[in-house]
Amino acid sequence: QVQLVESGGGLVQAGGSLRLSCVASGTFFRINAMGWYRQAPGKQRELVAGITRAGSTNYADSVKGRFTISRDNAKNTAYLQMNSLKPEDTAVYSCNANVLTNVYWGQGTQVTVSS
Repeated sequence: QVQLVESGGGLVQAGGSLRLSCVASGTFFRINAMGWYRQAPGKQRELVAGITRAGSTNYADSVKGRFTISRDNAKNTAYLQMNSLKPEDTAVYSCNANVLTNVYWGQGTQVTVSS
């Protein structure tokens, strides 16, 4: 089993920054790809950014140039640096982790961007 815990969310003004963390714990050999997703009220969950174990990344078009995903394999942790935040970035942000053929999810952390 793998447990994921996100942190770092909060309330920020437009133009501000936040850094989210996702820490994995439990019994596993290694984590492969990890990703950050978000879900705004009334909308479907969408991929924000993903990162492979080797460090290759991909981003949603809406966050390119503003968000940066990274990870520390030794700490089983993924990060999402969010800069130049916009009100439309308001959502619950969740991380996931791929271990063997399973995908695990965290509970999420709320990010609210005020205008």
